[in-house]
Order: sequence, then C-alpha cells, then structure tokens
Amino acid sequence: MSETRPVAAALWMLASMLILGVIDNFIVVVAEVISLWQMYVIRLLISMPVVFVVARLLGQRFWPLAWGPVLLRSFLFASAMLFYFASLAFLPIAQSLAGLFTSPIIVVTITALFLRERIGIFRVGAVIAGFLGTLVVLEVSPSSFSPLVGVPVIGGILYALNAVITRRMCGAESTCTLLAGTMGMQGVLGLIGLLAIAVFGVQEIEGPLAFVTRGWIWPMEGVGLLLVGHVVFSIVGVFCLTRAYQLGEASYVAVFEYSIMVFGPLFAFVWFGQSLTAVQMAGVVLIIVAGSVIALRSRQS
Repeated sequence: MSETRPVAAALWMLASMLILGVIDNFIVVVAEVISLWQMYVIRLLISMPVVFVVARLLGQRFWPLAWGPVLLRSFLFASAMLFYFASLAFLPIAQSLAGLFTSPIIVVTITALFLRERIGIFRVGAVIAGFLGTLVVLEVSPSSFSPLVGVPVIGGILYALNAVITRRMCGAESTCTLLAGTMGMQGVLGLIGLLAIAVFGVQEIEGPLAFVTRGWIWPMEGVGLLLVGHVVFSIVGVFCLTRAYQLGEASYVAVFEYSIMVFGPLFAFVWFGQSLTAVQMAGVVLIIVAGSVIALRSRQS
C-alpha cells in the first residue's frame, strides 16, 4: 500500500470535481445527437494518444505493472460512468448526482465491514452528514423518487468498488496507467454497445432513451468540438481523481467528491441563472463542515 498524503489527496480531488462539475453539464447536449456508445469510442480515440504522450512527458509508466487489478479497476470505473452518463439523458442532473453519490457511504461500508479498516465514529458521522447535505442541496425527497434513480445508484455502487480497488490494489500503478485503463475500457464498452445495436437490430427509441439505443451517427451535427473539449477536460479531471485515490484513504478522499455539489450549482447559476435557496445553502455548509471534520480526523489518525 502506498504512502497516505491526505492534504494532497484532498487538493487533487477538489481540482477533479471542479473540472468534472463543469463539463458534465454538456452531456445532455451531446445526448441529443449521438449515443453513449459512440461517445465512449470517441473518448478512446482522442484520449489514448494524449495519455501516452503525457506519460512520456511526465516519465510515468503507460503499461500496467499488474494487469489484473488495473483491468478490474478500469471496468468498474468505466461501468460506473456508463450508468451515470446514461441517467443524465432521462433524469434531472440532481437525481443523477444523488444516485451516484451514494458511493461514499458504500465506500465506508466496504472499508469498515469487509476490509476491517479503522474508520472512526467522527468520520462515519461526517460522511453521513455530507451525504445528507448533498440531498438537501439537490432537493431530493421521497415525493420526487423515481425507479429510474436506480440507474445512477448502480453507478454509485460500481464507483465505490472502484475507489477501494484503486487504493488497495493499484497504489503502485502510475496515474497515467490507470487513466489509460479507464479510457481504454470505456472504448471497449462503447464498441460492444455499438456492435450489439448493429447485430441485434436495436431500434432507436425516441426521446432521452435514444442516448442508449442509437447507433453510430456521422456527421455529429455541431457537437464535434464540444465532444473533443469534453474528452480533453475529462482526461484532466479523471487524472486528478485517480491521483487523489492513490494518495488518500478511500473513505477520506470520497468526502471531497461532495464538492461537485458546490461547483455544479455555482456554474449552473452563472450559465443559467439558477439560484440556491436558503435551505440549499445550509446543505452546502453541511458539506463543507463534513469535509473539514474528515480532514482533521485523518491527520490525527
């Protein structure tokens, strides 16, 4: 297991959430033109050469030291994002994020109950408080529940497993290796999806579900540059995310992922004039306090 550096891990995660919190807003625009599967393949084609060059420039390994853990981690991460991205096409982004961000609770459950890591009552309480703050900011309530929320929740489960695997089994791998694995696996899943649609003659379903039932579309009708920008910034965001989980304990680092709930509404306000209510602002404060408690307790431990 690699050395734990909680402060550095927190900073890497905050940078990642800032970037991803901005670019995720554009998925719904992309979903109107191409499919999730095509998006995954294009991410592969653009990202792999970039990651290879970055690895050379930084002097990092590109190929894995241990193929098994890297492939497992890549599959979990790519699958988690597949469910999350798919949900953005037919669920409000608030519900998609709430479903995905069940992952920190799952991380704590895994590390405490199954991996026997000592978490501590303060950090457990902070994770729960942060999650509740997230629900408050997103105004998620039982009255607005839909069975479709289960789609991003599946993503949250897979994402939590990825987080634990990254820390415990991939700590010796370079960040570029893990990033290449993620993008490569996304491309593989994309190719499988496109092939399945073509072979089985899946008909495109009108509306949001077209994002997961549509085949290859060319030309991409104005979203080409947007998709390229999304891929490039995704590489940077996932690089920061991967580095964070390599440097910090999974249950600690996961809390700082809540910061996307601050960055997301902030940029939504700037772009679309969406404002937060007083109750939502209280949720933001709760998230910040939870993150601070986690950081302090991690240093003491």
